[in-house]
Amino acid sequence: MTQWKEITTIEQWNRLYEGSADKPVVVLKHSTACPVSSNALDEYESYLAKEPNADVEYVMVKVIESRPVSNQIAEDTGVKHASPQILYIKNKETVWNTSHWSVTRAHITAVLN
Repeated sequence: MTQWKEITTIEQWNRLYEGSADKPVVVLKHSTACPVSSNALDEYESYLAKEPNADVEYVMVKVIESRPVSNQIAEDTGVKHASPQILYIKNKETVWNTSHWSVTRAHITAVLN
């Protein structure tokens, strides 16, 4: 099973964002205070437990606890913040994003596999 990594600093985000030309990144923006976000995290982990795209880096940002990182992601990608929200970034461009109840294993699979 592939695991996501939590990012908590802007430096971690910058490395991932800059490195997205070599290895695309999927970011789940997660609110620890929201039941919809809890469902999205379950869907993300369900995708990772099956046969995820191995050529992608998988990360998660807790939007309350790591607000500066979440804000930087929104600024760098040009995607207005929402949570839960998932973004697929390749070559420093957001290839796909969705939020709330649309964060599902089926959607993630359709985009990444």
